[in-house]
Amino acid sequence: MLHPSINGERLLASIQDLGAIGRDDRGQLTRLAASDTEKQGRDRLVGWLEAAGLDVAIDRIGNIFGIWQSQENAGQLPLMLGSHIDTVINAGIYDGCYGVLAGLEVIETLKEQGFEPARPIVVAAFTNEEGVRYAPDMLGSLVHAGGLAVEAALATFGTDGTTLGSELARIGYAGTVEPGSLKPHAYVELHIEQGPVLEREAMTIGAVENLQGISWQRITIDGVANHAGTTPMAMRCDAGLAAARVGLFLRDHIARSNAPSVATIGTMRFEPDAINVIPSRAIFTVDLRDPDEDRLQALENALASELRVITAEEGVTVTVERLARFEPVTFDPGIVEMIEASAITRGLKNRRMTSGAGHDAQMIARIAPAAMIFVPSRDGISHNPREHTDPTDLVAGANVLLDVVRRIAGGR
Repeated sequence: MLHPSINGERLLASIQDLGAIGRDDRGQLTRLAASDTEKQGRDRLVGWLEAAGLDVAIDRIGNIFGIWQSQENAGQLPLMLGSHIDTVINAGIYDGCYGVLAGLEVIETLKEQGFEPARPIVVAAFTNEEGVRYAPDMLGSLVHAGGLAVEAALATFGTDGTTLGSELARIGYAGTVEPGSLKPHAYVELHIEQGPVLEREAMTIGAVENLQGISWQRITIDGVANHAGTTPMAMRCDAGLAAARVGLFLRDHIARSNAPSVATIGTMRFEPDAINVIPSRAIFTVDLRDPDEDRLQALENALASELRVITAEEGVTVTVERLARFEPVTFDPGIVEMIEASAITRGLKNRRMTSGAGHDAQMIARIAPAAMIFVPSRDGISHNPREHTDPTDLVAGANVLLDVVRRIAGGR
């Protein structure tokens, strides 16, 4: 039996086209939120939205929406699709961009097929999903969902000292639409897995039923700088050693718990940062994740308890700053079932799964039924120029999205 299909060649070409925007003279791809290179990507996307006959709206936090509606369905809440087009530093070309461009491709395909949806369909590109330049990550969708006031978000300072609001204005994407005014009936996000599960199990489609909770902290440990050669080990107040103990504790604690929790120390710097000086200060970040809220809280409490032990035993002072905290998300069971049904009908191997990464879908799930579709990532690699998904899997994922959109949007 033949099933309607998206234009795979057009989708793959648009992914490559967007993936060429933001490369430096070494070929590395970087499109940080509200940067000059992201402006170029935004401009290209808006051009495609307009060429597809969509109404383009930009809200005050810079979220971009391509809206397909008619006089007949204009009063209905829209089905929203999308993701983001900002990247990490030295990125791959699929993370986020695939979901936005596949959403656009689904709309173009439905228009070409003469489909008349019973409700509007919107493709969204949310601002600052990666959180590299401005914290927290998923900021645009968080504001859209009402989790952060737009004024506070616009005043956010970046790693380069700029504010998000001033940079959005500078690049021409400080919109006038009030965030959240475009409330979705439902939200579906197509994304590469960014992990090894689907490839390892020879699956093509992941029906994502939940998403891990995330706890981000910045920890500062203050000790005493002293000579690396003349200070006996037992007489040191070593901030670097105390920081190392935190990393070992998290690894061993999670191993003993036999839980799916993960912990990462992603950034660390020492002061005075000299090879022959005992560090007087260590500043580092801790990323804790678990799909169960009780386990995540228990892990946070265990870390806090261990920091008190380290304070006493190493003679250091510890300060903890919470950077972000998002509870685990359970996605809409009905949409998850639609994803599974589409994969089965199309003969695609599939499984239900948990998302280990944060996504805009977890924010929009606060205000509307939501779910995600995953396709495999080669070797589980993402946030890396080696990020890759086979073209056949990219097209398969977009076709599943097409089926789900047809069912949710209704019409003929």
